[in-house]
Amino acid sequence: MQIIRDIATLHRAVAALKQGGKSVALVPTMGALHAGHLSLVRMGRRVADHVVVSIFVNPTQFGPNEDYAAYPRDEARDAALLVEEGVALLWAPDVATMYPGGHATHIEVAELGADYCGAARPGHFDGVATVVAKLFNQVRPDVAIFGEKDWQQLAIIRRMARDLDFALDILGAPIARDGDGLALSSRNAYLSPEQRAAAAAFPDALKAAVAAIAGGADVAKALADAEAAIVAGGFDSVDYVALADADSLERLTIFRAPARLLAAARMGKTRLIDNYAVD
Repeated sequence: MQIIRDIATLHRAVAALKQGGKSVALVPTMGALHAGHLSLVRMGRRVADHVVVSIFVNPTQFGPNEDYAAYPRDEARDAALLVEEGVALLWAPDVATMYPGGHATHIEVAELGADYCGAARPGHFDGVATVVAKLFNQVRPDVAIFGEKDWQQLAIIRRMARDLDFALDILGAPIARDGDGLALSSRNAYLSPEQRAAAAAFPDALKAAVAAIAGGADVAKALADAEAAIVAGGFDSVDYVALADADSLERLTIFRAPARLLAAARMGKTRLIDNYAVD
């Protein structure tokens, strides 16, 4: 596996991978890889000839009081995992390479980024859209793969790619979960053993709300019950529990398909997100 840190070398390496009409899948990450990330890599290997993984902890998507400095970083461990998965190339730029001096451009996907995590983390999705657009231009993949755990992010990236005429396919990969249902996340490492045990209340509450809504229950009551169950399970606060149109992310007060139950909650210093399809 090649590990590349400068853009000129990256362009030459990707061009070599594409020789003979071969295709390239990009899996963007911030490192601290877990089984969920590796499931994206495996999807990439199924749909393309070569997989490129990027590792970049993007400062522009962190707020001033968030965990940028503390975000887990272990490139050597991550690289070893990617070698085992048959990844062709690891793109690992530093901040100066990604945002050279004088960088003054950002991308805003206005409507899709305004609610939910966008409201709780102002500017977050501008940082995400900007860095993903740069990664698309740098790697020039045929397909890019993102996890469905951040459904809002996936919707924003799809809209951004469509609006800016990026010539690639964007695939969403199913959420990888632990045995108790908690969605895998690099931030799960922040939880103490006691918090981690209690965190199962989060997916349990959401699954109960999905079943209630799918069964015809009042949407507002189902959402309120889920929020109460999350807090009762040991979370300190709930940023939101919402039923949304799966494509436009419009909040729904009456169920209609396709819909997604979206949620974010905080336990101590850790903020977790999750979502489920409602059929």
